[in-house]
Parts: sequence; structure tokens; C-alpha cells
Amino acid sequence: MRDVLTRAYYWLSAELTTLLGFSLAIVFIAYVIRQKRSPASTLAWLLVVLLAPYVGVPLYILFGGRKLRRMAARKSPVYAGAAYRTAPSIDLDAERLLRSYGVPEGKPGNFVEIVESGEEAYGRMMELIEEAESRIYVTTYVLADDEVGRAVIAALARKAASGVMVRLLLDDVGSWWLRRQALAPLIKAGGRVAYFMPMFHLPFRGRANLRNHRKLLIADGHSAVAGGMNLTASYIGPLPDAHRWRDLAVFVEGPAVEDLEWLFRSDWVFATHEEIPTGRRREPGRPPEGPRPKAPAPTPTPEGTVVQVVASGPDVAGDPLFESLLSLIFFARRRIWIVTPYFVPDEMLVRALVLAARRGVDVRLIVPWKSNHPITDLAREGYIRELYEAGVEVLLYRPTMLHAKSVLFDDRLAVIGSANMDNRSLFLNYEIALYIFSSERAADVARWVERLAAGCTVYEPKPGGTREIAENVLRLFSPLL
Repeated sequence: MRDVLTRAYYWLSAELTTLLGFSLAIVFIAYVIRQKRSPASTLAWLLVVLLAPYVGVPLYILFGGRKLRRMAARKSPVYAGAAYRTAPSIDLDAERLLRSYGVPEGKPGNFVEIVESGEEAYGRMMELIEEAESRIYVTTYVLADDEVGRAVIAALARKAASGVMVRLLLDDVGSWWLRRQALAPLIKAGGRVAYFMPMFHLPFRGRANLRNHRKLLIADGHSAVAGGMNLTASYIGPLPDAHRWRDLAVFVEGPAVEDLEWLFRSDWVFATHEEIPTGRRREPGRPPEGPRPKAPAPTPTPEGTVVQVVASGPDVAGDPLFESLLSLIFFARRRIWIVTPYFVPDEMLVRALVLAARRGVDVRLIVPWKSNHPITDLAREGYIRELYEAGVEVLLYRPTMLHAKSVLFDDRLAVIGSANMDNRSLFLNYEIALYIFSSERAADVARWVERLAAGCTVYEPKPGGTREIAENVLRLFSPLL
């Protein structure tokens, strides 16, 4: 009798487990199909949920959400809608596309300097902190408890103690390992620290997806450093280090910093529900954390560099960063040089690069020989092979980890920011990019790329039909990375 009951128990458990897994799969398949995703991303999630529902469903709950997550939807949109389209533009089609999303048009009159090394970036950042007189805003994905992180915290604490308003915004996943007591000197001095979308919070609302990947340091509303460098010794430091990751940033001084500051304020209000005092009179009827009111288009001047600040993420309707990059690839006539640590892009982006190469555009892709994420190195192989076969020059940077994110279009536009050339950066995370319209700065970036190329080896695909099959199978699941 006991054996009969035991067999019945196991049979019933198996049946119920199978039924539960099937039900979960059906529910989440319907949910995935309703999401506004690319066909590749939808197919990848459907395969995972169907083939392994007990793994796929929890993974989707943790990582699968995009712009429709309820928590992310509480953040006020960065852009208010269609912006002015009447001003002369440097790249009419691309700027018209960006302005249709409400992205503020490029502002002239900026001083821009390309920051090529971690030592230079560290010096610029510490200088901005030390010279600030009224306010310092910092947002970063990673702040480490190492010599660089402690130096930055100490510098911010000194300014906070002197009466400067200091706000530090950290991503909760990127800075997960930072001990809270490491921030005590800054908090004790009067600075404020906040974490963006905490993983664990009461009531529980943990999310590993939709991270704030933006990196900004803004001083007094007129000077800023932006790009891909995190606040840790792996990226920046006072002295040269042969093992330091190779990265890129931009120093900006001028009108474009207003757009960077606005973006920080929006992120801060979302994270803390606290509006930062601006010292400026609020327009009647405008909500504290609402979208920026439309402003008359600035009058272009011959002095200085035109910089357009483009944000992307759940707080931006649509995908202006991705779509503008895609459009610029089609518009390019001479060259498209891409530097990125991870290359797991959307299929449409790959196809656009293939077509650009076939019509004679100089398309160059530089990626690290080995990145810090081996799974993305495996996932990129199918895409890189396709570009290589179309005539794209693919180079592998060998001296150290390459973490820079930059795209150079022809001789007049450089795009530098926090976004990697992958689905997570282009469609999920909160990111920022600076579109720098300047032949001089484009030449600076071109020289920097050439110096990178000197430390690269030329990519050659590894032969073997089995390997190509494996690459194409992995490519099906690459939108999940």
C-alpha cells in the first residue's frame, strides 16, 4: 500500500509540475508577444520559455522587461514630444528624426575636448570637483571602494563640507559591492547619495534589468565630463597603469551642459522623489518632475562646437539613439568607424553596416580581443563573421580590455557616450550619448582610432561548418544578453 501511495504521489507531482510549467509558458508567451520587441528578441524569449519554462519564466521576470515595466513607467519622460524643427541643421535628416522624439537640438558654442586616457579623465574630474562653487552632480554605474573611489568620495565630501551642494547617484546593480560605510564621509559632510532602482526594497520591487548606465560629472551647470568611464581604478587614476582598461570620455563646457544637468535632475527625482532646487522660477502649471517645456531654437553661432545630448532608455519614448545611429549609417558616404567593448547588436543594425560596406563606405569595427564577459565574445562571433564577409575591417584590440564606446561618421560627426553596441544598451538600459558635430573633434577621434588600431590584430574567422552552426544557434539567443 505504501508503494502504491508513493508511486501515486510521484505521478501526481510530475503531472502537476508539468501542468504548472505549461500554464506558466502559455501565460508568459502571451505576455512576451504583447511586448513591443524586435522579432529576434521575441523569438529568443519564446524559445527559452518554451524549452525550459522553469528557467525561462524566472529569467524573464528578472531580466525581460523593457519600457513597459510599471516601476520604470513612474519616471517622468525626459522629452516632452516633438521639438522645434525650424532651425538650420548640420545633418537635416538625422536631426529631424531626433527632434521628432523631442530630443533638444544640438547647441552651438561649446568647448569640447576628447579625453583619451584614464589619467586625463581622473585629472579633469578632480579639477571640476575642486573648482566647483555651487553644485556638483555625479551619476555612475560603478563606484568602487578602491583608491580611486575613496579619493572621489573624499573630494566630494570636502566640497560638501564647504557648502557646495553635492548629489551622487549610483546604480544599485553596478555599485552592488560598494560598502555603504564607504559613503559615510560624504553623507556626514552634507552630501546626498541615492541608489537608482534598488534591487531589494520594501515593498519588494527588485529588478536586475533596466539599469542606469549613464556616467556624468557636472559642475556648476557649465562644465561636465561624460562618456563610458566608471569611478574605479580599472578605468581612471592619477598615474598611468598598463593594465587599466582603455576608455573614452568627453569634457564639455558650454550650453550643452544644461541638457546633461536636466537629465541628471530627472534621474535624481525618480530615485529619491526629491526635486533638486534650481534657483530658477518654475513656469506656472509645470509639475516639479514633468517634462522640460519647449524652448525657442537657439541661434547657431560660428564659435564653438555643436553638441546634441541624446538620452535613451525607459524614460524616452521610442528608440531615438538606436534609430538615429541606424539612419546615420545609411547617410554615411565616406566612413563609419565603430569602437565598442561588446558587439551583440540588432539584426537591422548589422544589415545596415553590411550594406554600407557593400556600397563602398569604409566600415571599421574595433572590439577587444577578449572582453570581461566571455559569453558576449561567443555571441558576437556570428555578427562579426557576417561583417567580415561583407568587407568590413574588423580589428581586435589586444593590449588590455577596451571599454570605449564611439562611432565616427565621415569627417564631421563623432558619437561618444555610455551605450555599448548591444541590445541591452540600445533598448533596455538608461544611456546617454553626445553627438559632436565638428570636423576638428572628428579628426581627434579619427587619430585616436588609428592609435587603437596600432595595438590590434586583424580578425580572421575560424573555419569549420560546425562552428558556424554553433555561432548561428547562439545568435538566436543573443538578444537576451
